[in-house]
Amino acid sequence: MPAIPAWPPRSLPRLFVAAPLNATATVVLDAKQANYLANVLRLGVGGEALLFDGRSGEWFARVRELAKKRMILTVERQTRPIEQVPDLTLAFAPVKRAQLDWLVEKATELGVARLVPVITHRTVVERVKLDRLEAIAIEAAEQCGRTLLSEIGQPIALDRLLAERAPARTLYFADEQGGARLADAFAPGPAMILTGPEGGFTDEERTLIRATPGVRAISLGPRILRAETAALAAVAAWMALAGDWRSPGLALGQSPS
Repeated sequence: MPAIPAWPPRSLPRLFVAAPLNATATVVLDAKQANYLANVLRLGVGGEALLFDGRSGEWFARVRELAKKRMILTVERQTRPIEQVPDLTLAFAPVKRAQLDWLVEKATELGVARLVPVITHRTVVERVKLDRLEAIAIEAAEQCGRTLLSEIGQPIALDRLLAERAPARTLYFADEQGGARLADAFAPGPAMILTGPEGGFTDEERTLIRATPGVRAISLGPRILRAETAALAAVAAWMALAGDWRSPGLALGQSPS
């Protein structure tokens, strides 16, 4: 007996739209999105797509009208509710553009709830373009099937991050000089992973971090990792040990929708 194909098909294009979605919504795509569907994917009137707005889940929609630089879709039904992701913040020292883009893309795919650029003494990037990082997070969410976007926070100085962190949020400090094994350190609940810049934290910064209440220093193994590799390795390990990779549908310390 032939298998019944999944619905909606996985091959349908997925797009994030800013307009709120519901079962009766009409969506007017911007020129870039309309060009992508019409001219790149050759989607015409009657064509099908999946839409998500970061608030109400994923929706099946059909192309109703098509004109130059303009496309209108009609939403027909919800395909998935809004996802629940673990309440994990990745606080990272910004690195150079190509590596930073890759870090944000992969952290979004891994399921991070929010990303916060942290300015340290050795941070080499003078300016963080948040609109670019938000666009990368959106593209990653479109590709990996997320229905909730990763939040991109404003850059913040290290001392201010430590002072303003909620006491209930455990801070896992990736200390290149050593710390607890990940299997022993990671535990359920709201969490923040802090990783440093190229060259690492200064001795003064390390002392300040370790003196902060609720901090657990962790080790990422015996090898020297690039800054972006360290951040993603820590996230992947946390997801496997305390996040929603442990079993289907299970997320410990979920973020509010």
